[in-house]
Amino acid sequence: MSTITIIGSGSMAAAIGGRIAKAGHTVEVASRNPAKAQALVDQLAAGAITGTYGAAPAGDIVILAVPYSGAAAALADYGDALDGKVIIDISNPVAPDLSGLVTPGGSSGAQEIAKGAPAGAHVVKAFNTLFGHVLAKGGRLDAFIAGDDLEAKARVSTLLDSLKLRPLDVGGLHMAQTLEALGLLMIGLAKNGAGTWDIAMKVDIG
Repeated sequence: MSTITIIGSGSMAAAIGGRIAKAGHTVEVASRNPAKAQALVDQLAAGAITGTYGAAPAGDIVILAVPYSGAAAALADYGDALDGKVIIDISNPVAPDLSGLVTPGGSSGAQEIAKGAPAGAHVVKAFNTLFGHVLAKGGRLDAFIAGDDLEAKARVSTLLDSLKLRPLDVGGLHMAQTLEALGLLMIGLAKNGAGTWDIAMKVDIG
């Protein structure tokens, strides 16, 4: 088992961290708010540790579990400390009124994050189509991933599989645009057609 670093201490960080801890990995939590990071570590238990925000992460896989609006600042705070890391972007860059995505035309949150990351880091999109409370319940769920580096995607797939999730590769990082649109679709479906947030996207492979 390995150490996985989570930057952030919100509900998605807790849901993903819970899965990681349950799978036997060590979770390192780093947050701008050290008290929140410590509270999440205490909640996770299972040998979870706090990291120093902005310092070199202990994990080779770093989950950026902050709102998209805070992603650029987090990348700037870490700078070259993320060089050589696999960065998992979980964000959904959705407009507050749910009218669409706030990313530049022809780009995605993950692609914008990749622009701000060190050249030696590899960004993989994952987790953005899974609601935190559904993830926290357990159970085998489909997890879509996108990224340009095959080795980075293989490592993320191995991690997801260890979390009892089914990794489904949708292609290069440009496909993060589609996954983020799917994230928006899931929110719209929960608020309208499904009438519940207890939903997850599942693929039947015949």
